[in-house]
Amino acid sequence: MFVVTVTYTASLNEVDQWRPAHGDWLNDLISRRLFLVAGRRVPLTGGVYLASEMPAEELDRILATDPYVLNDVAAHTVVEFTPLLVATGLESLKG
Repeated sequence: MFVVTVTYTASLNEVDQWRPAHGDWLNDLISRRLFLVAGRRVPLTGGVYLASEMPAEELDRILATDPYVLNDVAAHTVVEFTPLLVATGLESLKG
């Protein structure tokens, strides 16, 4: 499993131009359960995703298709981890 942080590398005005396409991209990935959670950082300097278990190369390919990345307004940082402890009801996330 992966935690992905998104950091804006451009002004919010520039980021906002690509927000609808980025939202569509996220909704597609969440509908396919490739991403489990996505949200904004506070303060709004980027976002955070929780990505399903997959080969790291597959995640890299997915992240490269982010409209924010394609339009050079954000960058990703990826941390891979193995969930060992989970809340009741989330046992399927354990590695």
